[in-house]
Amino acid sequence: MAAQASDAPRVRVAALIELDGNVVLARHRADSRVYHLLPGGGVDWGETLPDALVREVAEETGLHCTVGPLVLVSDTIAPDRSRHVVNVVFRAEILGGHVTASPADERVEAVDLIAPSALASLDLRPPLAAEILEALQTPQFAARYVGSEYAEERKP
Repeated sequence: MAAQASDAPRVRVAALIELDGNVVLARHRADSRVYHLLPGGGVDWGETLPDALVREVAEETGLHCTVGPLVLVSDTIAPDRSRHVVNVVFRAEILGGHVTASPADERVEAVDLIAPSALASLDLRPPLAAEILEALQTPQFAARYVGSEYAEERKP
């Protein structure tokens, strides 16, 4: 079934979190396809970006965080224009909590801690592995708009 076209872009916040030298990712599964996202999710009406990020990170990972600087902004626009997501990625620091084995968000299969060098081998959505790696390796990384990035479905 094709996605329903929306009247406006959806805004999704995401957190770039390092834990023990690894990047925290939310693993999703759709049938036999597995893909990863930075933890985060949709911004509710009247909710600030930081408030949405703190809520979503807790729901998906069990971690409590504080929101740091803006890292990346991108669009995800489906080729058929049925879906448009504006992705806003912030650095985040862990304040407490533990990586959960049972995420509150039923769309999240698991929370994975991935070595930065392995990001490019994953089906990461949106496909921003190179930009995330650069942000991790560059102390004075300047936030940027990276354009429209869409991940084609990978065959299982």
